[in-house]
Amino acid sequence: MKHLISIVAACTVFTGAATAETNLEKLGAFKVTGTKEHTFVDQNDKAADSIRNVLSGITLPPGFKIDLYALVPDARHMAMAPQGTVLFVGTKKNKVWAVMDRDRDRVADEVKDFAPSLEFDVPNGVAFSKDGFLFIAERNRVMMYPAAEFFHESPDVVAVPIVPQGTLIPIEEESYNHTARVVKVGPDDKLYISLGQPFNVAPAEKLDLYSDTGIGGIIRMNRDGSDREVYTYGVRNSVGHDFHPVTGELWWTDNQVDGMGDDIPPGEINRQTEMGQHFGHPWFGGGSTRTTEYAGEEVPVDVVMPVTETIAHAADLGMTFYTGKMFPSKYKNAIFSAQHGSWNRTTPVGARVMVTFIDDEGNATTEPFAEGWIDENGEYDGRPVDVAQMKDGSILVSDDFANAVYRISYSE
Repeated sequence: MKHLISIVAACTVFTGAATAETNLEKLGAFKVTGTKEHTFVDQNDKAADSIRNVLSGITLPPGFKIDLYALVPDARHMAMAPQGTVLFVGTKKNKVWAVMDRDRDRVADEVKDFAPSLEFDVPNGVAFSKDGFLFIAERNRVMMYPAAEFFHESPDVVAVPIVPQGTLIPIEEESYNHTARVVKVGPDDKLYISLGQPFNVAPAEKLDLYSDTGIGGIIRMNRDGSDREVYTYGVRNSVGHDFHPVTGELWWTDNQVDGMGDDIPPGEINRQTEMGQHFGHPWFGGGSTRTTEYAGEEVPVDVVMPVTETIAHAADLGMTFYTGKMFPSKYKNAIFSAQHGSWNRTTPVGARVMVTFIDDEGNATTEPFAEGWIDENGEYDGRPVDVAQMKDGSILVSDDFANAVYRISYSE
């Protein structure tokens, strides 16, 4: 406890007696903010019946079924607390939701906003350390919440800015585009945070800055925010990464360049085997397809090509390695990933959950696992964003179009 107090004190910034304390400053000093109420989401809303009707048309392999787990507005990336009592769900807006199944019937009965006394700015990325610290990556800040699994019941929680506001990226590089950060705790107990670059294709005059700061890459740092370094280069906009449960290698999805036609360039699932590798952007638009902006130029870096390519413009987002025991053995250490669906394509594709099988040599093959969120008219009934695993071995899928989280389970 003494160590926690010292961390909070070291990260608390006061602006002087003449300036009123912000809520974050109050929380850092273990003071109440005066916030009394949470916002609750009605789980019996009529939207639930419409969503269940859509789910009846989702196709899955034999033995699997999909159910509505929770109504969660703008549901994006998810993190299940270590003891399995609460699911935290990020958004691209200004809320993080705490989802609870108090009666343990595998359907959520309570959804409320987390830390309502604080202001969030695109809190898309949520992740837990094994020892119970919640990390939330925003547009330009990273916060740590000790013991959030148990302290979320109160509107006031311990909140530590490990990367203070305005220092994750240079303020002048803040954008409305490609700002959905993803954070994961690696096997080395460090934080890995994706920083999508804001352009369709990054311009040449930005490349040195982006290389130095990690924009258009994945950065790594200690859990207290120290020793920041760029781990991955040449990324356009990765919105999903995880670590292989056996090798510890970093795998991640990447959204590729728009405006090149319906069928190019492909989406990517990448495998990183060492720090500092470069994955091709902006010289490559996806796979081996060269970008128009850099066509004909000599590529000045050694490029690691994707381990597997996906259909163009499907928007591969969140992913997780499967380590549970519920599913058949063929799914052990496979990747479940979400395709959000296309906008830059004549005929929509994606809006489904994919599975990627990896052989002993590291070769990968990707195929559909759950699909049917695009109806016969080509309209979206849902847009999956992320996949998370429950302690019983089932998986959860978030959907920011349907404002929902689904549960996929298996029985023989």
